[in-house]
Amino acid sequence: MDRLDNTVRPYAWGSATALPELLGTEPTGEPQAEMWMGAHPGAPSRIDRGAGPVSLADVIAAAPEAELGDAAVRAFGPRLPFLLKLLAAGSPLSLQVHPDRAQAEAGYADEERRGVPHDAPHRNYKDPHHKPELLCALTPFEGLCGFRHPAEAADLLAGLDVDALKPYVDILRAEPEADALREVLTALLGTDRAALADSVDRAAAAAAQRGAEGGPHAPAYAAYAALAHHYPGDPGVLAAMLLHHVTLQPGEALFLGAGIPHAYLSGLGVELMANSDNVLRCGLTRKHIDVPELLRIVRFTPGDPGILRPEETDGEEVYDTPADEFRLSRYVLAPGAAPRALDARTPQVLLCTAGTVVARPATAEGAELPAVDGELRLAPGGSVFVPAGEHVTVSGEGTLFRATVVA
Repeated sequence: MDRLDNTVRPYAWGSATALPELLGTEPTGEPQAEMWMGAHPGAPSRIDRGAGPVSLADVIAAAPEAELGDAAVRAFGPRLPFLLKLLAAGSPLSLQVHPDRAQAEAGYADEERRGVPHDAPHRNYKDPHHKPELLCALTPFEGLCGFRHPAEAADLLAGLDVDALKPYVDILRAEPEADALREVLTALLGTDRAALADSVDRAAAAAAQRGAEGGPHAPAYAAYAALAHHYPGDPGVLAAMLLHHVTLQPGEALFLGAGIPHAYLSGLGVELMANSDNVLRCGLTRKHIDVPELLRIVRFTPGDPGILRPEETDGEEVYDTPADEFRLSRYVLAPGAAPRALDARTPQVLLCTAGTVVARPATAEGAELPAVDGELRLAPGGSVFVPAGEHVTVSGEGTLFRATVVA
């Protein structure tokens, strides 16, 4: 069991205060967007086993079976297949989708064959892996997730009473659902940005007014107006109006599978994802947008965004998803309660988000060892890596998130 020393990424959309408040540190005045926990090559966590800090990625690469277990290596290769994050959104992230496994493998192989540099701004596929992800709110958390039914999107756009949007309203009401969503998104992303800027501004002004007036769509209208404030004239503001606006309460989560357009808007959460960098952007960004490839990846299927709530079994609250590369669960620990023994079959990253959690080495039967030399006390933001086969118990008074793979 190793305490993790983690990197905080200062992306421009990050909150300047949310992570410092959780970690109990002084704000720097700069955005602090994500704290990464894992072995991603872009910012691997560091551990110290007595010879000084070393990259967790290097430790795993040197002995993958010992660190990850034979089963995980057979299933996912000699790499930690997930990345755990604390994510603090102070302003909206880009509107984006992720490919499925087959699309990622094919896209990566094609760009490798064509010699597209890995750091090229127009490269779509950084690796051959898919990137399902799960976001669990620690504070009220706003996001956009998945397509609305076209009739609902049409009513939302019509409510703005902007003449330039009426052709999109007509398409959404007249065409079959998938065709309507594809046609409108293609039109929005394929039109010159400057030509749409006035329509975006008019729609944003109307959305701000509707949001202030109240009503069932007021929170969504207010969110779209806020997007336009951050990204004036961006066609992605209109594309976002095709998506569900969601507000998660603490403990609620969203699972984002392949091809599902989404964007995080504001709030602090725990994010767990497959260990990949593959992102295709739809808008709300100055970065490269490959419209033909994006339209090939997006799944034009409307439906409920599917807010997840954990299911509790023996004190472990599990967020059930179809992903194999990761499994997220939560323990809410009470003082005086018996220590919880964690399943040792798989590699784990443990993260404390509230209170104080004590992690101790244990026997295979789940009994704590008498020596406390290996005991680790975790304050909010503290995290540890537990190799496969290492038995650990957790206790204390606080909240602990456990990231691992599906056994």
